Amino acid sequence: MRTSSNPVFKNLPRQEGVGGYANFGSGVAGAGQLGNQQYGEYGQQYGQQFQQAPATRAMTIDDVVTKTGITLAVLTVSAIVSFALSSANPSLAPLFVIGGAIVGLVLVLIATFGRKMDNPAIVLSYAAFEGLFLGALSLMFTDTEFGGVGGSALIGQAVLGTFGVFFGMLVVYKTGAIRVTPRFTRMLIGAMVGVLVLMVGNLIASFFTDGGFGLRDGGALAIVFSLVCIAIAAFSFLLDFDAADQLIRAQAPEKAAWGVALGLTITLVWLYVEILRLLSYFQRD
Repeated sequence: MRTSSNPVFKNLPRQEGVGGYANFGSGVAGAGQLGNQQYGEYGQQYGQQFQQAPATRAMTIDDVVTKTGITLAVLTVSAIVSFALSSANPSLAPLFVIGGAIVGLVLVLIATFGRKMDNPAIVLSYAAFEGLFLGALSLMFTDTEFGGVGGSALIGQAVLGTFGVFFGMLVVYKTGAIRVTPRFTRMLIGAMVGVLVLMVGNLIASFFTDGGFGLRDGGALAIVFSLVCIAIAAFSFLLDFDAADQLIRAQAPEKAAWGVALGLTITLVWLYVEILRLLSYFQRD
């Protein structure tokens, strides 16, 4: 079974010899185990449905690109609106950040555990609320009223950096420069778990000590931690591309592309936040 570090991508059915319309790579990449079964069952259901209903069109790379583009467009528009509203009324920024993050998380959990990754309403709703979160958060990182560094140019740099990393990892995947082996997958998942534990621990510690463990205070340790998070997010794209590749090879219905779009968007959001945070460290006096 193929898996991904992204919680939306789960075990995928491997069907050698079944060709899709197109795929992210050339089959040189592999993947390992993540320890949950959702996409294993989901993929099997897709396979059975496709066999029972031959008229169903199989997913292609064009579907993945289109659905991901639509999802990111909704997120971008929502982020711009959130940034504009928060700029006009700064008191809205914390509400958008907290509300957008909570609702976005709930929607991801519903999509993941409710097996609704291919539901466009859930995916686009996630994009809309995550856009509210990102727009307001971007303002808080750059507006001096919130302790930001000042200057909206930081946002543009973070966006360019995010998509630069995304396309760079896509090239790495297509060329097979890094093989996504089971060992690679286990190491990456272990690193993600470790980072998550440190984030939670730092948050709890910050309630009792100013700055917590120092992982987010802008110091040398915080810079190193952000670099580690960026690296993990970047390498996660390799597993996500492989998961999408396997859905195409398994000839899943075209609606499965919404799940791929959701998974890639989640990783892009995480990467953008980490890059924005890192850039803000270097802009501080």
